[in-house]
Amino acid sequence: MKVWHYGDDINTDLLFPGKYTYTCATPDEIRPHLLEDLDATFAQGVQPGDVLVVGRNFGCGSSREQPVVGLKAVGVAAIVAKSFARIFYRAAINQGLLLIECPAAVDAYRAGSTLSIDAAGGTITVDGRAYSFPKLPPEIMAIGEAGGLLEYTRKKLRAQRAG
Repeated sequence: MKVWHYGDDINTDLLFPGKYTYTCATPDEIRPHLLEDLDATFAQGVQPGDVLVVGRNFGCGSSREQPVVGLKAVGVAAIVAKSFARIFYRAAINQGLLLIECPAAVDAYRAGSTLSIDAAGGTITVDGRAYSFPKLPPEIMAIGEAGGLLEYTRKKLRAQRAG
């Protein structure tokens, strides 16, 4: 797992440039442009299981879904932030992308630090020191485990029909 570390106010245009909004719709089309104006190495270097550690107001800007769709499609396991923009947060839940607000862990993280996440237990460990965050509601965890809101809803409907 690699940790990608960025600062405050990373907006949706930095995550996925707006100039591609109407030309890139699929994850394969989105991927090459992820973070291209922030970190030219990201799209080629990101691997499934990688984590982003970021500052305040992550995902501010427009309500476009391409940034979240792209981050989920490349396999980002979680984003740990001081805070998230509201619309980005909701879009991430819909896609099943794990978002964690834990300012103390973000402040503790330095390039080269070790990091592990126990989402169910509500802890992030940075260089051997544990930081707590509010446990995510069971529904949010279930949406993430299902792969997003659409799959979660399909699963619930199948269970209702079978039961």
